[in-house]
Amino acid sequence: MTSTARGDSDHVAVYAGQRIALLTQHGKERVIAPVLALALGCRVERVAGYDTDLLGTFTRDIARAGTQLEAARKKARIGMELAGLPLGLASEGSFGPDPFTGMFPWNLELLVWIDDERELEVVGVAQGKATFSHLLTADWAGAESFARQSGFPEHHLVLRPDGENDPRIRKGIAAWAELEAAFVWARDQSVRGLVFLETDVRANANPMRMENIRLAAEDLAKKLCALCPACGTPGFSLVERVAGLACADCGAPTRETRAEVDGCLKCAHRVVRERTDAGSADPGRCDFCNP
Repeated sequence: MTSTARGDSDHVAVYAGQRIALLTQHGKERVIAPVLALALGCRVERVAGYDTDLLGTFTRDIARAGTQLEAARKKARIGMELAGLPLGLASEGSFGPDPFTGMFPWNLELLVWIDDERELEVVGVAQGKATFSHLLTADWAGAESFARQSGFPEHHLVLRPDGENDPRIRKGIAAWAELEAAFVWARDQSVRGLVFLETDVRANANPMRMENIRLAAEDLAKKLCALCPACGTPGFSLVERVAGLACADCGAPTRETRAEVDGCLKCAHRVVRERTDAGSADPGRCDFCNP
């Protein structure tokens, strides 16, 4: 964990023994609770009694309102209210093309921590490759091949007749016999004899996504363990990147990051960290050498 001017025992003591509300119906507590218990000494408690699918589903039958962060924040607030606790957290995921080539499915996970006693919000982040794909077919052999490529049955599947927006749906398919029966059902329901298959990306149905949620919990724990050297507030972490890394050829400042700034969420304390992993910028990134 990130060290500060205060000792590691102080890191844990901030939230040691505290109860943390986690609203989830997809088993996320299995990967979040152990990480935060080890790092902070807190007790993450799963909150039930609310259908989180009402806030949006990946299968598009209910649209998510607002941004990914807003959805996570709302979910955390609902959990805190139901549990009657001032501390809560919630996760929210999104899927799309990878940010590098745009060719591969990508998963971004946010884990929001809300501390009403200190008036803090800290966000853990993780991202990586995802199991997220689909197929429209009339052929069982094609469906079977798609399932194997998708990591089935460890990664569950969702089936519909005809296409991706058909309201008739079967979710959480996790066994071969179940998959074949759902395929026959969907093909019989279809006016064109076609079946739409897609990976189920709910956390409990998608091990690759669950691993990204665990990594987001580790990122969150690291931030919460970093106390402000000036006032002791948790969450002392990156708040700004400073451009200006010198070009290796002409020495002019570029738009590449020269330094990173860690800051407190409560007071004005800042610490500038100059980059040590790169002495100069590639001339291809220089506006003078490569206008």
